[in-house]
Parts: sequence; C-alpha cells; structure tokens
Amino acid sequence: MTHQRINPGTTSSYTKIKELYHKKGLTTHLISIFQRIIYDYYHQHGRTFPWRKTHDPYNILVSEIMLQQTSTQRVQEKYDAFITRYPNFTTLANASLPNILAHWQGLGYNQRALFLKKIAEIITTELNGVLPRDEKKLQNLPGIGPYTAAAICAFAFNQPTILLETNIQSVYIYFFFDSQKNIKDSALHPLIKKTLDIQNPRQWYYALMDYGAMIKKTQGNPSQKSAHYTKQPPFKHSNRQLRGLILRVLLEDTVLTLHQLSNKIKTSPDRLLPVLVQLEREGFIQLDGETITLVS
Repeated sequence: MTHQRINPGTTSSYTKIKELYHKKGLTTHLISIFQRIIYDYYHQHGRTFPWRKTHDPYNILVSEIMLQQTSTQRVQEKYDAFITRYPNFTTLANASLPNILAHWQGLGYNQRALFLKKIAEIITTELNGVLPRDEKKLQNLPGIGPYTAAAICAFAFNQPTILLETNIQSVYIYFFFDSQKNIKDSALHPLIKKTLDIQNPRQWYYALMDYGAMIKKTQGNPSQKSAHYTKQPPFKHSNRQLRGLILRVLLEDTVLTLHQLSNKIKTSPDRLLPVLVQLEREGFIQLDGETITLVS
C-alpha cells in the first residue's frame, strides 16, 4: 500500500485524521495514514534515552519502575549510574537498602526502590534469575501494576500489549476525541488495539510517546479531557516531602531518637509519628520506643 505523506505535527495531520474518522470510522486506510503520521514524526524528532538502547529485561524493569510518576529528564539523570552500580538482579538483591536508597536519591517515591530490591530478591531466589514475560505473572511482583507489566512486555520482549500512559492517551484524545470531554480509558483501548503496529510494538509505543510529548508542548494537554485525569497535589509540605526528608537524614545517621530526628528536620514529633509508622509498615525503618533505625 502506498502511504500518503503528511507533514507530522501540523494542523493538516489533525484535520485529515478527524475528517476521515468522522466520515468512515477507523478504516484500514485511516490506520495507515495515522501510523505514517506518528512514525514520520518519530523518525525525524524521536527522543533518545539510554533505556531505549537496550532490550535487557532487567534494564527495562529498572527504567519502568523509575519512570512511575517521574519525568524522563529526572530519570535520565539517574538511570546510567544506577545500572552501573547495580547491573543485574543479583547485585541489586544482595545490596543493602540504605545503599540502594542512596543511589535512588533525587528520584522521589522511595518505595519504588524498596520494590525493586524485593523484585530482585524474588527473581534470584524463586524464578532462576529470569524476569517473567507474562503480564499477569509480572503483576504478582511488588510495585508492578497493569501499565508497568504491559510496558515491560512491550519494551523488553516486543509483545503487542495494550499500553496506555499519559502521552499515548494525549495522542488518541487529540486525534479522535478532541471535541469530547470526560473520556474513559475504555473508549481508547479499542483504538490502541486496532492501530497497534503488531510487528514492532516496541518502536510504535516509543513513537506514540514522543508524538504525545510534542502535542503537550504545542497544543496543550489533551489528557485533561480524560475522565481519569487528576492533578498531582503540591509536593511542598506534603507527606511525600516529609518521607523523603526522613530517609535522607537516616541515610546519614542510621539510628536516631525521635527528638533528634525532629530537631534535624525541624518538624514536630506529632507531625513525624504517622509518617514514621507508615515507613515502618512499608519496611524502611524499625521503631523501638522513640528509637528509629533504618533497615539495612
């Protein structure tokens, strides 16, 4: 089939897709044009990230856990050093939690570092060092939900999973639901499935993500029309910020009293206690009376 060349990222691309979709629905011809628009942009302007240069399941797992609720720019700053320090499941499983957290600093959401260590321990002790290739089996591992499992299968194993994150969501809303609001993910899934490049889902999803990132910069954020859109609460003065401060201080002094910790981060004991209880429940610290110890 001869593909019609349309300049990617322009209004003509959007208009052409919109007109064809409303007239005839998602035809084979429309899918062909849509894929060409996305791939044309990707081949000219695709982003380069270190985790895109590997198909190693361990490396992909690390990148996907890092990318949960964290920008690609911040992950790019930390990824190479982390992989160099912990190049495989064995080294990560055998590392102490304080050392892993020290290398995780700057990424936020420290529980993901704990999840990674637990995953590495399970892989090395129960799964013969091999990361599962099955979405359901991956979701049985700590910290891996439906999206992360689908992403690992697509990027590590080139499996044609149905992948939906904010940039991909933006592409489909922009082209097919621009005049609507309160769009549910269930409405996007059939379009993602029908337009998927099943021969190379890995590259297709990279292309979609990059096109979506471009749309957000040039056309606003179409994902705000999603029924599932939520604005992240401010980080400053939040429990997330306090958790990070506590762990950062404990990385320097692994055993502190509640009074000492309160003085170091200038926060009242009453404010600290609920957060400390949660950190103990998650496995980061041990509380013994008023003594706080970072788990090793």
